[in-house]
Amino acid sequence: MLRIISIVTFALIITSCTTNPGAQSNTKKPELEKSEFTQCPEQRPKICTREYIPVCATRDTGVRCVTTPCPSSEQKTYGNGCSACADEMVLGYKLDACTPETPVQ
Repeated sequence: MLRIISIVTFALIITSCTTNPGAQSNTKKPELEKSEFTQCPEQRPKICTREYIPVCATRDTGVRCVTTPCPSSEQKTYGNGCSACADEMVLGYKLDACTPETPVQ
């Protein structure tokens, strides 16, 4: 009798651990978010993981011109979104590394 109870318990544990193949995950895939601009939070991160998921960040250069227009922001590639937002000068980022034709936000 104890053996049957053990087998039934084991079977219940195994079946409860399986995932439903029809269930959808709430997480977005990075390739779907490439065109979305993510603004950095007001509370900046102090510590980041060392994952490499390159992002193209819009960074304030601190340059302010009085007479002629000049770029007050630049594009810079960071290793991930957390490390980009850890830089106080970064306004936000898009997934993927910067390219020469990446427009400034």
